[in-house]
Amino acid sequence: MPMLVFGIVLAFQKSKYLKGIGSVLAGLGFLFLGIHYMKEGFEAFKDSFDLASLAVGGYPGLFLFAAIGAAATVVMQSSHATLVLILTALSAGQITYENALALAIGANVGTTITAIIGSLSANVQGKRLAGAHLIFNMVTGIIAIVFISQFVWAVDSVSGKVGIEADNYTMKLAVFHTLFNITGVLVMVPLIHRLADYLFKTFPEKALDLAEPRYLSDAAIEFPETVLVSVKQEVWHLFDCAFELIAHGMNLHRTQILESIDLKKTIDDDREVHDFDIDELYETKVKVLYSSIVEFISRSQSEVPGVFAEEMFRLRNAATEIVESVKHIKHLRKNATKYLLSDNRHIRDEYNRLRYQIAMLLREIYRVREEEGADHALVIKDLKRLKKDVRIKHAELNDRVADVLRDERITAAMATSLLNDFNYVDGTMKNLYDCVKTLLSTHTEIIEEAAEEINLEDDDIDAATVA
Repeated sequence: MPMLVFGIVLAFQKSKYLKGIGSVLAGLGFLFLGIHYMKEGFEAFKDSFDLASLAVGGYPGLFLFAAIGAAATVVMQSSHATLVLILTALSAGQITYENALALAIGANVGTTITAIIGSLSANVQGKRLAGAHLIFNMVTGIIAIVFISQFVWAVDSVSGKVGIEADNYTMKLAVFHTLFNITGVLVMVPLIHRLADYLFKTFPEKALDLAEPRYLSDAAIEFPETVLVSVKQEVWHLFDCAFELIAHGMNLHRTQILESIDLKKTIDDDREVHDFDIDELYETKVKVLYSSIVEFISRSQSEVPGVFAEEMFRLRNAATEIVESVKHIKHLRKNATKYLLSDNRHIRDEYNRLRYQIAMLLREIYRVREEEGADHALVIKDLKRLKKDVRIKHAELNDRVADVLRDERITAAMATSLLNDFNYVDGTMKNLYDCVKTLLSTHTEIIEEAAEEINLEDDDIDAATVA
């Protein structure tokens, strides 16, 4: 009753955290209240229904009572409630001690139904986990029934050594439950790799559609710091999606950019043209994902304090920078592909330099993103230096273009295309730099400033900052 009282009182508070605590307390209170009423109902019910009448000798009886325990747990959705009823029936003399153990085994198997129901709306990892839970309890349950005599002996032996009375069935059931789980661990741990392989085959993971948001959830809107983390992760997801279009738009593979030992030589030697529709992929992947981010931020802005809204505005701008970089590549792709196949070595070399500059920036972004413990301030400084180098080379490009044009090694049309496309490269570099600068910057100060407003605890602040 105290849980219900405090739970209801806290549920009417303004703070979302106090409301959450109130919901937890109220839920637990109603659970225990339900168990209490079930126990009282069983006391009244036992006179008209005698479990002892179902007693069957040997293993058939054990399997029968295990099935009853599993069914009761499925109905009540609580193995704890089933155990309470088992103790009541045992104390009333309706079942034997071995029958009680069989019911407890069934309760352990039946409790997996909760995980199974929860996994119906979960992703493939949740379904695998529920499957592992079911297999673990089923295998352990069968072993416990087959070796029930040995388990009874082990329970009596352990109980005697720790001073548990022979008629203290509550403690003896606790001992049995402990031995049951230990047996399951000892049996299943050596088989865990085979179990994992079986679950991977049974629940294969579907290919993820990059156009679908992975981290945006309506549940995250309830907590401002969770919204920030979710949006930042989704913007990184947008970056991953854009990476593919940028790489293919420059006729490069992702693996070439990230794994090539000599990236410059790889680009110079590669003259493969990637045949794909960049406009279609932009519309169906990048634009769809970007729209989802903008829509989610718009819905969540009214629910979060102003300081968090400011940070989300920066993240929205970061997403916009990614989209703009893809648009620049769309314009660059036509001439980059045309001159990649050109027999004119001079114009081909110049476009390879442009491809190399963008590829190097993408490579550096991924390197610092995956590097643990990196000093983001230094990283941003290095990326800024890389971006400045491109602008410095603009003057060098003008001199080179003037020289080769004067010597008639390229045509005036080639020179014009090259100078125009350099602006697209410059814009792409700027967009990517500005985006990553926002994504790599921490929001520690923003979290701390908003902590007082939304009554965050110190642990919550640390958790949000680390994330």
